Amino acid sequence: MNEIKGAYQSLPGVDKLLVSHQLQQAIVVHGRDLVTHCIRQSIDHFRENIRQGHHAPEQDEIIRMVHTLIRLQGGRHLKRVINATGIIIHTNLGRAPFGKAMLEESFQVLQGYNNLEFDLETGARGHRNSHARELLKFLTGAEEVLVVNNAAAAVMMILRAFAKNREVIVSRGELIEIGGSFRIPDIMAASDCHMVEVGTTNKTRLKDYEKAITEHTALLFKAHKSNYVIKGFTEEVSAEALATLGRQHGIPVLYDLGSGLLRRVDHPALSQEPDVKDALATGADLVCFSGDKLLGGPQAGIIAGKKLLIEKLMQEPMLRALRVCKTTLALLETACSYYLNDENLFSKNRLFKTFNKDKTQLLQQAKTLRNLLKEKGIEAEVVESTGQCGGGTLPDAEIESYAVQIITPQGIKDPQSFPGELHRSLLRQKTPVLGVLRKGNLLFDVLTLEEEEMMELAEVIADVYNLKRL
Repeated sequence: MNEIKGAYQSLPGVDKLLVSHQLQQAIVVHGRDLVTHCIRQSIDHFRENIRQGHHAPEQDEIIRMVHTLIRLQGGRHLKRVINATGIIIHTNLGRAPFGKAMLEESFQVLQGYNNLEFDLETGARGHRNSHARELLKFLTGAEEVLVVNNAAAAVMMILRAFAKNREVIVSRGELIEIGGSFRIPDIMAASDCHMVEVGTTNKTRLKDYEKAITEHTALLFKAHKSNYVIKGFTEEVSAEALATLGRQHGIPVLYDLGSGLLRRVDHPALSQEPDVKDALATGADLVCFSGDKLLGGPQAGIIAGKKLLIEKLMQEPMLRALRVCKTTLALLETACSYYLNDENLFSKNRLFKTFNKDKTQLLQQAKTLRNLLKEKGIEAEVVESTGQCGGGTLPDAEIESYAVQIITPQGIKDPQSFPGELHRSLLRQKTPVLGVLRKGNLLFDVLTLEEEEMMELAEVIADVYNLKRL
């Protein structure tokens, strides 16, 4: 007991640590309050260690922990990451990437003040939904458009507005999970709807919907299978056929398109992907989709369709809780403006710019990265690779690419673990790098890399590689 008491007493006080020379720069950068908070957390941590039988720490050990806590709490947790995975719309890395042109154009609007809810024509209060609205209507052919904070919110608001305590008919083959364990049945339950499943996993016919319609049916629901593929003995009801059935019975049709390609784009990878403009042309009453997938913009849920239905949604009390901020609207409007012509779309929208890379360009990029690494003493080789669109889009599409594969140096104690250790260490850098571990090798796919990232990537890899080699 006396030993524990003595160990407690050996811990330095907060005031003593605050005046230590090792923490003075941290106080200048992060402020006295945060440093004091981290000191107290560190002392509490070591006091608990002592209680559990561990030794009393040296002051330098406490100082090191204080610095670690300062970095965790005072530094930026959201960081730019160099994506060398070959997955273009990487859900864990923010989905659709923003290019420099899009950010510069958007932030010209965001600097200072803007007319978020001010009508410049009348000088009176305006509505934030007026921004991007006319542009989206033009691009999609919709009568009206409403923007909320994400696609799941869009679906929930529609279901609550039109089908609360009523039935919604959906194909079993379209009961999708949209990521993060959010599933259509769960969203319907949370929206206070009664879900009516029709058909089977692989086959649903129009008569299945027709037989299920009752006086309690509020909506016919169709979901685009954007994040998986069912092949073989399959059949599904087209949006056009479902829209015709809906009109015959006076029941609105909701098409959850998900991936959000606004219009047809001349690119092989997108040739089979349904787009919003064509979806509305089928006669679907409402189409909802994401802003941060194939649209190439920020996170948003966009509802396009019949004016009367969207005007009802605009009156929903829930809308205020789901509205988007000025940053989202500025980025969304900029991203949509690029759809006015393909030249801007493929040069200014980083998503489509990446789609447009050819194999010759990718091979040259890979050789450039390999040579940059070689200059820094790192042996690497160019190998063929396969990229993906990602983000719950184009699940069946493979994009031919190239990657740079690190060659494990001679003399490493555990050569088999070297690629994995290097991979993990790269994630802990000031600018983290995410590569690909494949068959025991570490690769950097150039499909998702910009030219201006190559030198920085080589420097980060070299810093970590040389430390690991020691």
